Amino acid sequence: MASFRETERRLLADLAELAGAPLPLAEFFRQVNGLLRPVIGFDAGCWHGADPVTGFLTSTVADGLPAVGFERAARLELWSDDSTRFTSLRASGRLAHGLHLVTGGRPERSVRYRELLHDLAFEDELRINLDLHGGRWGAAALMRAADSGPYGEREVRLAERAARAIAAAMRRYAMPGAGPEAGTVPPAVLVIGPTGRLVTADPSAQALLAALSEEIRRPAGVPTAVVVVAERARANAVAGRAGTPASARLRGPDGVWLSLHASLLDGRPDGSVAVVAQPASPTEVMPLTLLAHRLTDREREVALHTVRGSSTREIALALFLTPATVQDHLKSVFAKTGVRSRRELVALLTAPHAATVGLPPAAVAAGVR
Repeated sequence: MASFRETERRLLADLAELAGAPLPLAEFFRQVNGLLRPVIGFDAGCWHGADPVTGFLTSTVADGLPAVGFERAARLELWSDDSTRFTSLRASGRLAHGLHLVTGGRPERSVRYRELLHDLAFEDELRINLDLHGGRWGAAALMRAADSGPYGEREVRLAERAARAIAAAMRRYAMPGAGPEAGTVPPAVLVIGPTGRLVTADPSAQALLAALSEEIRRPAGVPTAVVVVAERARANAVAGRAGTPASARLRGPDGVWLSLHASLLDGRPDGSVAVVAQPASPTEVMPLTLLAHRLTDREREVALHTVRGSSTREIALALFLTPATVQDHLKSVFAKTGVRSRRELVALLTAPHAATVGLPPAAVAAGVR
């Protein structure tokens, strides 16, 4: 029988091999789920794609979970102060934790356990954030029934190592695909009722919902991204931040990034929510492109100043750096993005849904797609 360490090495090697496979995100998650299940051991789970900048969940692939309860889970994630939330996990500085470990063996301390997991006959849950290099690429929740026993520290540490490998593979999904510019197609408009159900949708929204259809059929009839952005609008109102935008970026099936914006129709958190979706603007896509190319925080700052037309001296003054340090950062940015000049960098970052993102300059010049 292989040792736990050997099993771990094999798992990480399998994940690295999977990272090179050109799979749609949903199939990628299904493959990851199949690799982790026999190693970490869980009875059900769900995997989520996310807006890499905000971390808002935008898609779901479920295994062994009922369709009911997702809207409740979204509300608990956004409204409660539970220590098992993905945001709480991120604040702790860890990529993974187990419910029993976090609560000291008393899961009933968790609102999520009392109001959701226990009713679904789960006694422990391993939550994972797929964060890497400043990007919040996705998240996962892996549940265990009572007879499977609670997660231990060794399994949580393995989940953290696996999370880094999975997140590294997910960076490629941030690359924008070619598509229509924002403003060239009509926005899709839909309305979500007080209970989270779809009330109405215009023809564009109906087509979008069909394209974003997820395998898990929920009673509310709307996909993850719409549920989350609508609940964010309600949560903002409850917290006294009704004027704070509730928005998220979502990568569509064709690779084009969409922008979703939600607002309360009558200003009441228990009322209806309007959600508008349209192709994301170059400005909205730009941070995703920078994250996908693994730029550091400082490199992203330098790149954004460059797009604004700032000179080396102006960037140095704005960021309290020497001109030589700015040039060093620019060289690194050029190397990571595959460009050779400021002009090419600006073109790469401002071209709407640039199909040439990530290609070397020679390929771009040759018109390679």
